[in-house]
Amino acid sequence: MTSSLRPQGDRKSPSPPSPPSRQRDAFFDNAKYLAIVLVGVGHAWGQILDGNRTVETLYRVLYTFHMPAFIVISGYFSRSFDLSPKRVKRLITGVAVPYLVFEVAYTLHRRVSEDPQSDFSLLDPTYLLWFLCALFVWRLTTPIWQTVRWPLPIALGIAALASVTPSVGNDLNMQRVLQFLPCFVLGLVLRPEHFQLVRRRSVRIWSVPVVAAALVIAWWSVPRMETSWFYRNAAMQDTGAPWWSGPVLTLALFGCSVVLTACFFAWVPGRRMWFTALGAGTIYGYLLHGFLVKEGSYTGWFQHSFLDQPLGEIGLTVLGAAAVTVLCTKPVQRVLRYVVEPRMDWAFKRDPGDAARAREQRERSEARRRDTAPAPAAPHGSGEKVSV
Repeated sequence: MTSSLRPQGDRKSPSPPSPPSRQRDAFFDNAKYLAIVLVGVGHAWGQILDGNRTVETLYRVLYTFHMPAFIVISGYFSRSFDLSPKRVKRLITGVAVPYLVFEVAYTLHRRVSEDPQSDFSLLDPTYLLWFLCALFVWRLTTPIWQTVRWPLPIALGIAALASVTPSVGNDLNMQRVLQFLPCFVLGLVLRPEHFQLVRRRSVRIWSVPVVAAALVIAWWSVPRMETSWFYRNAAMQDTGAPWWSGPVLTLALFGCSVVLTACFFAWVPGRRMWFTALGAGTIYGYLLHGFLVKEGSYTGWFQHSFLDQPLGEIGLTVLGAAAVTVLCTKPVQRVLRYVVEPRMDWAFKRDPGDAARAREQRERSEARRRDTAPAPAAPHGSGEKVSV
């Protein structure tokens, strides 16, 4: 038993509790990983659609919700975007710079593998890079959606207008930017309790017949609807459909996307899984797997007769999922972090607010050290008493 009568200088005052470390939510990491795997599988299926009604049925169901799910998550984690220097810097280094780097890389890849005369075009995103353009625009407009009273209806109205406006053009793939906008805004307005709602057991059970019905409808739609409608990258007039079908299809696709996305979230595990850590590297899997798909397309690999058989289709599906999984791993992240997530501190002005906060933090640390440092012992025979 220790005595309470001891020199004051030997007693350390209790240090303030350190703030808890911010832990990643396993549910969202799982959802991001599973969504990006479905994106890779969808791109693989897209190469073998001709005359294959079964694959096209699965493809249409997948394209109804896999990108909307990924975009909803992106919107949900963009709620704190406020145009502060710190967040603008992160937007540039995490979205704009990777877009420029990979746009050049995809063009060079095409020059080497298919067309030596392929042009560089920073305004015409190659293949899957449209998402980075869209994310850049969506995040810049986040303060607007957080200010207006009815953000989701307004976003749906903009998407519907874009679907009947051929003059929007293809610069930065603006049709997709506008037509997928409601999914991003939906993510902005969602709260944690909404995700808890769709993860209930009853929703999980009901999702089974809902997905079965979606498969039946997709099978029926194959000879009756254009697959390109699911890409949402063109006005209705450009697809040969009447203009009024644009708003109808916009609302119908958004409704179907929300329902199937809820079904997807209902089955995403909330606990840590073997693939949970890969959720932090989904941007790597997204940006890199396109090289594999494009190389297979350039070399004619997807034309192999084996892929017309069920075993070949299953093998391609497994291969696509495995490739994306590998590209999301830590070794790939370490090698390519300098181009996918560069720091680039040299390119930005130092934020005076950050400097002031750092100085204040240092002063607090020094004050705590002074408070907790032992008091010097009095010299022997000085006549001074040690306080007890």
